[in-house]
Amino acid sequence: MRLLFVEDDEALGRGVVAFLRSENFTVDWVTDGETALEQQAEPYSVIVLDLGLPDISGLDVLVRLRRAGNRTPLLILTARDALKDRVSGLDLGADDYMLKPFEPEELAARVRALARRRGGDPSPTLSVGNLTIDRNGARAYVDGRDLELRRREHTVLLVLAANAGKIVTRQRLIGEVFGHDDEAGPNALDVYVGRVRRKLEPNGPKITTLRGQGYLLEP
Repeated sequence: MRLLFVEDDEALGRGVVAFLRSENFTVDWVTDGETALEQQAEPYSVIVLDLGLPDISGLDVLVRLRRAGNRTPLLILTARDALKDRVSGLDLGADDYMLKPFEPEELAARVRALARRRGGDPSPTLSVGNLTIDRNGARAYVDGRDLELRRREHTVLLVLAANAGKIVTRQRLIGEVFGHDDEAGPNALDVYVGRVRRKLEPNGPKITTLRGQGYLLEP
């Protein structure tokens, strides 16, 4: 799950990013509104947005995103606790509103919930045949056998499983798995897909590579 985190407080940002990455999120962190707007073409699952940014307000960022047709679920994370601020944020298109200070575990849970709703399936588990994926715990099982996936392996499998029976393009999968700051060689995605394929063997769903098109998890 890849998310965009827009927060100008350096200390808070470092702490939140470290925690979210420990919870198996891929996080791109930016510190101003204009840079956030430049990222909107990226395939983010969720945007977490502070309101008090140094250049333009978070509410302006929200308005411009929605006017541009961006429908990515968005959570406002701010110290502004006035009722009018909460109402304005939600009315302008935010999907959730969370006040500072906060517990990072709750932030992670809210982000996961928004991402599930975006995919049209609010359930915390996803099943494809004898494969069961725990979205919250970042675990996956085939007939009860723990696949012991690492973070990027889990992301690869989750994206493919959420689109079981459909081709997932290579570019989309790269966008879901790797953030801007990740160093990824030209064959990095193939390495992770290969690891997941081996862990699904011998009795799990099969991952098929379609040359020039992408990957498909057979339902």
